[in-house]
Amino acid sequence: MPEFFLELFSEEIPARMQREAGMELSRRCLHGLQFLKPTDSKYWYGPRRIAFSAIVNNDDSAAKTDFSEARGPREGAPQAAIEGFLRKFDGQRQDLSIENGYYVLKRNLAPSSAKQIIEADLVKLLAKFPWPKSMRWGQSGDFTWARPLRRVVCLVDGVVVPISFGPITADNETEGHRFLSKGAFPVLSADDWEKKLFNRKVVASQRDRQNSIVHGLNSKAAELGLNLAEDAALIEEVTGLVEWPVPLIGKIDPEFMDLPWEVRELSMKSNQRYFALRDSKGKPAPYFAFVSNIEANDGGTAIIAGNERVLRARLSDARHFWNLDIKTPLDELLPKLDQITFHAKIGTQGERVRRISTLSTKLADALNADGHESNQARWAGLLSKTDLVTGMVGEFPELQGIMGGYYAERSMRGWDGGVVGPAIRSHYQPKGPTDAVPTGTVAMSVAIADKLDTLIEFFKINEKPTGSSDPYGLRRAALGVIRIILENSIQLSLRDFLDGNPELLDFIYDRLRVLLRNNGKRHDVVAAVLAVNDDDDLLRIMKKTNAIAAMLSTEYGNDLLAAYKRAVNILKIEEGRDQFKYSGTVNLKHLKLREERELSEAIGFLGGESAIGSDGVSPGLLELEQFDNLLRGFSTLHKPVNAFFEKVTVNDPEPDLRINRLQLLASLRNLMHQIADFSKIEG
Repeated sequence: MPEFFLELFSEEIPARMQREAGMELSRRCLHGLQFLKPTDSKYWYGPRRIAFSAIVNNDDSAAKTDFSEARGPREGAPQAAIEGFLRKFDGQRQDLSIENGYYVLKRNLAPSSAKQIIEADLVKLLAKFPWPKSMRWGQSGDFTWARPLRRVVCLVDGVVVPISFGPITADNETEGHRFLSKGAFPVLSADDWEKKLFNRKVVASQRDRQNSIVHGLNSKAAELGLNLAEDAALIEEVTGLVEWPVPLIGKIDPEFMDLPWEVRELSMKSNQRYFALRDSKGKPAPYFAFVSNIEANDGGTAIIAGNERVLRARLSDARHFWNLDIKTPLDELLPKLDQITFHAKIGTQGERVRRISTLSTKLADALNADGHESNQARWAGLLSKTDLVTGMVGEFPELQGIMGGYYAERSMRGWDGGVVGPAIRSHYQPKGPTDAVPTGTVAMSVAIADKLDTLIEFFKINEKPTGSSDPYGLRRAALGVIRIILENSIQLSLRDFLDGNPELLDFIYDRLRVLLRNNGKRHDVVAAVLAVNDDDDLLRIMKKTNAIAAMLSTEYGNDLLAAYKRAVNILKIEEGRDQFKYSGTVNLKHLKLREERELSEAIGFLGGESAIGSDGVSPGLLELEQFDNLLRGFSTLHKPVNAFFEKVTVNDPEPDLRINRLQLLASLRNLMHQIADFSKIEG
């Protein structure tokens, strides 16, 4: 079977656009070639080219036979509408007929060859290629591509299909490395193209380039007894910047090693795409790694020296900002925050930090902080945004919070830098699903306060997330609050910190439900737990969810669920008949049978009431919030429940007995509803 091959060769495509461009080219080619039944498709993407290949059916007699039918305007429509309809479908007047009051265009189309399909269907699809940003050029100025397009290779079975793509007409020639192998050369197929490119210092496969970079950098680092700092995003970006990767390592001047490592490494990464290295103990090493796109005759000596000079200049700038910033204690920067608008409807950063400070103190007190910790939480909240007006954060916004932590540790102005600094440094965390959460009373208090203030203030001005938009990161803020609470096992009544906004609590519930589902928790169990008691203690909700899920994974758990549903169904019928909702108040004098007495005792014990049994009076596990033990206790409850249904007639002819037995079933329902609404659980 013949092969279709397409390469679109241009000036350098931004690395961030390449992956999606390669995937989009594949999608459009597969769609445009669908009548040729493409198989074994592949695609490539890199700094100056995207390409696609597939095995296709090139039998001209069977390539594409089509019958076209389209409905047009109503009968009696204006002539202009009819003519417009014919132009749209390239039809003739004689092809029109009238059916059910509408003009209908019917045509038998002639068979199309592979060449015709490529020239018509595929080119139309590629002409609308969606780049995030594109450029216009050419004489007409109406052709767009990410960067100026230079060459197009389009082949079927090695034969050129001379499609016109913007100002370029396809042929069989492409180019190798811009500097190491100048000039064009012909290709016959995808395999021939890939091999010839490699011989001309271009690794066409993105995967092969990335593997070469990772292996090369790790090997170079190992020669010095060092390790490459993990940075998958930078690896991918650099893979999109080079065609012939040559890993190299340079030195960092010792004078810059006392800068905060985040400053040094962010400057290296954001400005120069350099990789950080670590020693055997995981500490920053005075070296940096980078990937050149040129294989130099001197082994890279001159290239390394040039990059060392560039880094020296970059780090000198960072040193200037550091030296300037540390001259001013953080609290002296507070007045500047009153000059910075956080949001037009919310106010300034100064107003914001005062709110965060107050809320941080309140949260610390709720977490049983001592007086010193509460004071440190107040300071940390007040100083949390002061680094926004420093030179370093102005240059590197990604370092906000981090620099505030360093500056707080150096200031020592009425606060404990060893507590306030780390709290400021971590108060934006967690920034994503894999980010660590703050720990320690002060750090947790400030981080939660920062996120709750954001939620409270934006909900006040009705700036809430929609299905497709969350410009202020409110979902992320809510998830951050949830993760800090759960991962630190904090017991906290959230309602006390939401400024009286019940809608906000519902929003946090919704985010909790999403988080638990994403973590593999049963959605029906989550719904059952959140349906009762209006509980605002997220840790307690989580404990209930885990305990119920564990119970339902056992045989007795399923038996109890079945018995519960039987009890609820009986109550639903009888309450409807009696026009009365049973409260669960059981009269012990009317418990005539052993089975109903045993069920009452079991419910009383598990429900936290004084239960009279062979062991005397015992406290209930629900009262003690021992949910695991409580639900394990349910393993004994299913037996008296089943015995009750087997031996006891609920609708006894004696009214007092009937009512008391319905109350007993209601007490079972009430007990289980203190944990969750089990009617929402499937099964």
